[in-house]
Amino acid sequence: METSKVLIIAEAGVNHNGDEHRAFELVDQAIAAGADCVKFQTFKAHNLVTKNASLADYQKENGVQEDSQFSMLKKLELDFDTHVKLVEYCQQKNITFLSTAFDFESLDFLINVLKLPMLKIPSGEVTNAPFVLAHAHSGKPLIISTGMCSLGEVRKALGVVAFGLCNVENNTLYNTPSEDAFEQAFSSEQGQRLLNQQVTLLHCTTDYPAAPQDINLHAMNTLKDSFLVKVGYSDHSEGIVVPIAAVANGACVIEKHFTTDKSLPGPDHKASLDPVELKAMVGAIRLVEQAMGTGIKEASVSELKNKLVVRKSLVAGKNIKKGDKLTPENIHIKRPGSGKSPYEYWNLLNTLATKDYEIGDLLT
Repeated sequence: METSKVLIIAEAGVNHNGDEHRAFELVDQAIAAGADCVKFQTFKAHNLVTKNASLADYQKENGVQEDSQFSMLKKLELDFDTHVKLVEYCQQKNITFLSTAFDFESLDFLINVLKLPMLKIPSGEVTNAPFVLAHAHSGKPLIISTGMCSLGEVRKALGVVAFGLCNVENNTLYNTPSEDAFEQAFSSEQGQRLLNQQVTLLHCTTDYPAAPQDINLHAMNTLKDSFLVKVGYSDHSEGIVVPIAAVANGACVIEKHFTTDKSLPGPDHKASLDPVELKAMVGAIRLVEQAMGTGIKEASVSELKNKLVVRKSLVAGKNIKKGDKLTPENIHIKRPGSGKSPYEYWNLLNTLATKDYEIGDLLT
């Protein structure tokens, strides 16, 4: 088992509050922290939500002043031109730009204009089968967040993805979608191969902030064992402990919201890391990666120099003359470990010494 680098996604989300300058500042903070990617959210409010959809409780509790999701989201939009500038800036700064689309117009923009290297399906869209299929038909690697999902809902979404990926590979994009077709694709050898190659599932608890007792981190490996795909963790808890634990538990992707200032108004600032915390999280994850190692149980290079010092050998417990019988009274076990192994103790008992030994000599 080889250790691979965890992909760390610094989730800017909508923490720019619709301000282009703050969006660029978030990119700079992600770079300073050492993140691999900085991710935003791409949407047109009129495509995403009805004008009278109410706010979520956490949005109200986190200080959102608007009276509806539409009015809140309208203020949090970044126009497409700003996206283009952000992508160019990220390329110059050598950090990967990602974004999550929440409507078909935005998804088309991410795929065909920005040409992003991978796509992220958010938790709220997992049951939006036509939208999931559109992601799969891009042929791009997919990260799927599974907040609020049952295992059955994840399986259904993966069926849609498998159907789309199989169509792309076979160049048959016009096969008729249906639940039966999705199940057949999921169960096929081709579908399983493509899911394994193209999909990463993120365990997630969709609450802001998520309470520790609601995290259920073991579910991440339930996803891995159930679907045989790569897994990671999208974190909404406070602090950096849980994402670090997720890496130790096998996450290959970590996504975490961050902000320039937790006190700013908006739905996600309160549950986000500040720049100092983000940098600390990245550093801790890199240390955990090193500590995970290869999985092969053997002495490390740094341990080899200590083996002879701390292990023990069979030594003369008394002065022994050639021809004397070796007994429990004159065979002792002491450091260093450069002589006969204590495993040889029983083989030497009641044999005759082949030479003279002084107290403390290594038996040979």
